[in-house]
Amino acid sequence: MVGQPSTKTARQARIRNFLAAHSVRSQAELLALLKDDGLEVTQATLSRDLVEIGAVRVRDTTGQLIYAIRSEGGDRSPQTVLTQEVLDARLAKICQDHLVTAEASANIVVLRTPPGAANLLALSIDHSQLPSVLGCIAGDDTVMVITRDPAGGAEVASRFLRLAESS
Repeated sequence: MVGQPSTKTARQARIRNFLAAHSVRSQAELLALLKDDGLEVTQATLSRDLVEIGAVRVRDTTGQLIYAIRSEGGDRSPQTVLTQEVLDARLAKICQDHLVTAEASANIVVLRTPPGAANLLALSIDHSQLPSVLGCIAGDDTVMVITRDPAGGAEVASRFLRLAESS
């Protein structure tokens, strides 16, 4: 069971997730997505949230206007929906460039990076939406990944090592 608080921060995170996963053309469409997900908000609240999270309207590849949010890190241009292939390729590249070691214990995987690179790797893991990963926490040079399977750590650690070795 997934517990989600009904705070402004949680609501805005859900909005960001919908904008990253769907080509949303209007506030009415976003309101319907949120309602289907069990969250009812007013149009005025949604409008304020979109402003606060920095959502902008951009043209997608077909020329339609959709909502997009700015990405994290150095690239601050609005991002439209990324395919799973693109997310996986991004994770593989970051693993190739920054993963030093991967070790597992039960459902915990500890990933080591050079100093300052752990947040970048953790963000990429979060965005990749790996079904076997419940979540991760990053420090300066270490990422702790929690797997959904109580004994899934070794498999997930191996996957990260394979990503780092692929070219």
